[in-house]
Amino acid sequence: MTGYDYDMVVIGSGPAGQRAAVQAAKLGKSVTVVERHAHIGGVMVNTGTIPSKTLREAVMYLTGYRERGIYGESYSVKQDITMRDLLVRTDHVMQHQTDILRHQLLRNRVEVISAEASFIDPHTINLASVDGKSNRTITTDKVLVAVGTSATSPSGMRVDGRRIFLSDDILNIPDLPRSLAIVGAGVIGLEYGSIFATIGIRVTLIDRYPRLLHFVDEEVIDALVYHLRQKRVTLRLNEDVTEIEPFEDSRGERVRIKLASGKLIVSDAALYSIGRTGATSSLRLEAAGLESDERGRLRVDESYQTAAPGIYAAGDVIGFPNLASTSGEQGRLAACHAFGMPSSSFPGHFPYGIYTIPEISMVGKTEEELTENGVPYEVGKAQYREIARGQIIGDDSGLLKLVFDMDTRALLGVHIIGEGASELVHIGQAVIALGGTVDYFVETVFNYPTLAECYKTAALDGINRLAM
Repeated sequence: MTGYDYDMVVIGSGPAGQRAAVQAAKLGKSVTVVERHAHIGGVMVNTGTIPSKTLREAVMYLTGYRERGIYGESYSVKQDITMRDLLVRTDHVMQHQTDILRHQLLRNRVEVISAEASFIDPHTINLASVDGKSNRTITTDKVLVAVGTSATSPSGMRVDGRRIFLSDDILNIPDLPRSLAIVGAGVIGLEYGSIFATIGIRVTLIDRYPRLLHFVDEEVIDALVYHLRQKRVTLRLNEDVTEIEPFEDSRGERVRIKLASGKLIVSDAALYSIGRTGATSSLRLEAAGLESDERGRLRVDESYQTAAPGIYAAGDVIGFPNLASTSGEQGRLAACHAFGMPSSSFPGHFPYGIYTIPEISMVGKTEEELTENGVPYEVGKAQYREIARGQIIGDDSGLLKLVFDMDTRALLGVHIIGEGASELVHIGQAVIALGGTVDYFVETVFNYPTLAECYKTAALDGINRLAM
């Protein structure tokens, strides 16, 4: 200690804050985590990653989605699925994860303070009690800002949390609508859109861009679009929303959405998913010599240090890629740098998991990136329907694609859509990180029958293309 109350104060208990706090504690530092919400875990546990993915899993089970390839499209575990049905599983997982995170912090001797933090100066932080009745200050050598984000509200448009709501409100909607318009077809909008469409809700996706998820392989996105349309999802791309208003008719309360092109969309409910805003408004950043951008985000360098010495930021509050997995790693690296601990990572090989139905996962370069950079490449593909495991689980539409250097045969990217994509991608991630070639998959032996066999099939397909 150097005269401060703590060596590090972490503001926010999401994946970035939690990993940073544990890492600092393992270095022998005194650490406290300040969380303003009643439950720890941040967006990841309470409104984002865990709830949405558990909601997805509940939908997959109750609708019988995974079995429909075997037993037909009419197969279902439960008819007339309600929001309560979905929340039974979601509430259980959220409570369990909160307990695990709290126990992990406690066993590493990380103090958890329930309060709202704001800067007095770069080393002094005010703590306002959650009930607003008391204040106290603490001092610290280092600070990590890991406050995460909240769903961005549309300007000039009323959000009532019932018929017009944000992604953070999903768990609080009273009942499932018969039709749903989603404004914003980013990752969150697509995930919820495919989830609700799988239940049988008529979904309309509206986005201002002509193409979905520009950072994802185009062939994979084309496959996702096909699946969405098979679920009766209507895509309104390259469109801007000019007005949205609730109204009531003989069918009850509904929502009317007007587009700049003149189109009119009527649905039972509307979900706004137009991005996330950093939850920095109450931090008094100016007192620490910091300022956020127009979306409340903080700028950091390669070590996750802000413009103010000793103050770091990690997680969604620093922007893309806004993934729980990358946020945790950012927090760990920030803590290591703060206390002079050598560390290494593979930031260029972070995997992406997009939990649409079907799910998407990728690591490394896309064909579009390599073409733009003038890198000669070849691809190899494997369809799930070619693999015994694909037939066993009833997924005959999945796809695994390998992208590799045409000259050196070094693996450059892996792109998957289908069951288990977010698990399967880690095999390719390891090979890329270790500088492996596509030949590795040909020469190794995979368990049979597994989806991992897709790697061998795709590798052989790619090598055969070289010989053509």
